[in-house]
Amino acid sequence: MRIRITFSKTEAMRYTGHLDLHRAWERTFRRAQLPLAYSQGFHPQPRLNLASALPLGITSECELLDAWLEINQQIDLILSALVKAAPPGIKIIHIEEIIARLPALQTQVSSAEYSIKLLDPVPDLDERLDKLINSNSLPRHRRGKDYDLRPLIEAISQLPPDDAGYQRIHVRLSAREAATGRTEELLSELNIPLEAAYIQRTNLILRPDS
Repeated sequence: MRIRITFSKTEAMRYTGHLDLHRAWERTFRRAQLPLAYSQGFHPQPRLNLASALPLGITSECELLDAWLEINQQIDLILSALVKAAPPGIKIIHIEEIIARLPALQTQVSSAEYSIKLLDPVPDLDERLDKLINSNSLPRHRRGKDYDLRPLIEAISQLPPDDAGYQRIHVRLSAREAATGRTEELLSELNIPLEAAYIQRTNLILRPDS
């Protein structure tokens, strides 16, 4: 049985890395006494697939996890057990059974949307965004490789300020394995320090055939 879980990664897990989040889910299934399926081979691993790694310091309201169970169970019973067993920082939003033969979840993600709250005022934010949008190329260098950030920015716009008056940006970035846009690189292009922004992932967009 293959299930897909939509969950939030909240403030309590903001600085929990991808591998530790994976382990947290494994412990959650164990506490919930749900029979996870395991891979074959000399070192069997629990069959858990997270859709897309979330960088440290970013929260999310839309994370996706695929899990395989050894036996079929009612979705409402799975949901109830996982909600009780989930640690602080993981809030389960939705669970559904999906077709077992679908491709790996990581390969189905095409892009991700983020809301970026600016903690310090940026009076010329409109001008900075216009300059970025109208750029034909945004050369970047990361981990020893040169790449162009511009084609990875699928959409970007300024949102109305929040209730506290903080400026906000909405952005949709490519999230494919070989072409991933990163929010910290985007902020660098806007000349905004990473520590002066609060970032939340708001949507993971899957390919239409998913």
